[in-house]
Amino acid sequence: MDVEGGRKAYRSDLSDERWALVEPFISAWKARHRSVSGHSGRYPMREIVNAILYQERTGVQ
Repeated sequence: MDVEGGRKAYRSDLSDERWALVEPFISAWKARHRSVSGHSGRYPMREIVNAILYQERTGVQ
C-alpha cells in the first residue's frame, strides 16, 4: 500500500481509523502553537506522527 506522497506504508503507520481518533488533538495543539513566521509546515502532521511511531518501533540505530 502506498501512502500519500508515494512512499510505501510501514506497519507502524496509523490506520485511517486511528488517525481519525488522534487528528483532532493534533489539530487543536497545532492551532494553539502557530508559527511566529506564519509557516504552516512542510510535511503533513500524519506523516510526522508516523515517523515518530516508526522510530519508537525500530529504535534509534
